[in-house]
Amino acid sequence: MTPSPVTPCVVAVVVTYHSDLDQVRSLLDELCPQVDSVVVVDNGSDDEVVAALRDTVSDRGEVVALGDNLGIATAQNRGIEAARNRGATHVLLSDDDSAPSAGMVDQLLAALVDDPTGRLGAVGPVVVDERTAQAPLVFTDQGTGPRRIPDLPTTPGTVVDVAFLIASGCLVDLRVVDDVGGMHDGLFIDHVDLEWGLRARARGWRLAVVVGARLDHHLGDATRPVPWRSREVHIQSPVRNYYTVRNTLWLVRGRRMPVRWRWGYLAWITRYIVFYLVTMPPRWVRARLVAQAVADAARNRQGRVPARLVERKAGRRA
Repeated sequence: MTPSPVTPCVVAVVVTYHSDLDQVRSLLDELCPQVDSVVVVDNGSDDEVVAALRDTVSDRGEVVALGDNLGIATAQNRGIEAARNRGATHVLLSDDDSAPSAGMVDQLLAALVDDPTGRLGAVGPVVVDERTAQAPLVFTDQGTGPRRIPDLPTTPGTVVDVAFLIASGCLVDLRVVDDVGGMHDGLFIDHVDLEWGLRARARGWRLAVVVGARLDHHLGDATRPVPWRSREVHIQSPVRNYYTVRNTLWLVRGRRMPVRWRWGYLAWITRYIVFYLVTMPPRWVRARLVAQAVADAARNRQGRVPARLVERKAGRRA
């Protein structure tokens, strides 16, 4: 299935969750001139915040209020559905804490539309976390799994094939979504973009970043240097530990991940668990959540983290 030429209509889907309204306004001010319209999907903020979001969006698009935190995957799927209703041919996914560069969408769209192979399924910008001096968040297949590309080309417009695309900043043709399917709701958060990328590649679609298109994006809650690593570690909340461990193990057990990746991810998630349980308080909270994550992965339980763990103050942003 090769998409036929159409007049592009790009709708941005921005997911918010207890967001900093000034940050969202800044994002929309930069993003709205680059797209035809925007859909803001709010994952359970209170009525006052939703009203402020509607005022911010105004006539530039619409706000879809979910009324509860249904997870990033469901929010993106609802946003894609709303974008279709607004006449979208392409959807640009965005988190609420991202900052696109000027002209980013045009650069992405040009690469996607002009692809001579007809098999470029989705494209993304070079994602940078300005809090660190690390390499951009551009991941290529390096044997045992996705790793940051060591030497990213510098010529603007260069298309670099990748193992998967970070969701924020990802531009995808909706006909590719029709072929591949939407985001996997059961994952809730963490590895949602990786899982979709695995499905897309299994269907024969390429994924790529476009050099020159840039997105500033915060990965994790904070960063922290550790003495035995040259790179800083992105710190996650205890609840995110649950999703990361559970979803990693679920993917490793599945059929879509290459065998060599499974060994790589098993080694990585082991180091991840040890790091958090040894060095990051509150250790007993993290230990309980990690144990639950392992058990849930073993019995194929998905969806939202069990309420009893959140009620015991496992973390605010569940």
